[in-house]
Amino acid sequence: MAAAEHLNRRTLLAGGLVVSTAVLAGCSSTSATLMKASASPEASPTTPAAAFARLMDGNKRWVSGDLEHPDRDPNRRQFVAQGQKPFGAILSCIDSRVPPELIFDTGLGALYVMRTGGEAVGPVVTGSVEYGPMTSGTPLVVVLGHQRCGAIEAAYKSLHGGKRLPGNLESIARALRPAYEQAVKKGGTDPVETMARAQAELTAADLRQNRDLAPLVRKGSLAVVGAYYSLDTGKVDVLAGAPS
Repeated sequence: MAAAEHLNRRTLLAGGLVVSTAVLAGCSSTSATLMKASASPEASPTTPAAAFARLMDGNKRWVSGDLEHPDRDPNRRQFVAQGQKPFGAILSCIDSRVPPELIFDTGLGALYVMRTGGEAVGPVVTGSVEYGPMTSGTPLVVVLGHQRCGAIEAAYKSLHGGKRLPGNLESIARALRPAYEQAVKKGGTDPVETMARAQAELTAADLRQNRDLAPLVRKGSLAVVGAYYSLDTGKVDVLAGAPS
C-alpha cells in the first residue's frame, strides 16, 4: 500500500513536471513571438505620398494627444542596430520646442533629422539632406520652419538694422538673407513670421531644384516639402510641395 502510494506520488510529480515544462516552453515561445512582433516595424512607406501621409497622421496624433509612441523600446533599438531605412528626412531648426520625432509621433529608424538655426543651409547641411534620398531611396524631404523662431528674429533684426551678429551667428544671418529680402518685399504686420515661412519655402525650392535631387523629384520618387510648425497648436501646415 505504501509502495503504491509512493509510486502514484512519483507519477503525479513526473506528470506535473511535464505539464510545467510544456507551459513554460509555450510561454517562452509566445514571449519570443511577441518580442519579434514588437521589434518588427510597420511597413515603411516607399512613395512620397505614402511617406507624407505617415508623417501627417503622426502630427495629427501629436495635436490631439492621442499618441502611439511607436518604435521606442529596446526591441526596436536592437532591430535597427545593424541597419536603417528611414522614410523621411527633416531639416528643421535647433529650437528645443521643435523635435521632429515627437511632433510627427515617430520612433527609432523612421527619420533622418538635420537641425540648424533657422534651417540655414550650406554644403555640409545640403549633403546631409541628400544622404537619404541618394543612398537609400528616402522618398520624402521636409523643410520645417516654425513659429517664433529666435534665429529668424535675430537674423531679421541684424539685417534690418545693419548690425552684425557676434561670432559665427553672422553666418546664419547671411544664409537667411534671401528669406529676409522676400519678407521685406511682401511686407505685412509680422515680418519675422513672414521671413520664417519664406525661409522654409525658399530652402525647399532650392533643394527641389538641386542638381542631384531634381532628377529624383522629376522621376516622382522624391518630394521636397516646405512646411511650418505652430508652437501654439502643435500643427504642421504645408507651405509648398506636398505630393499628390
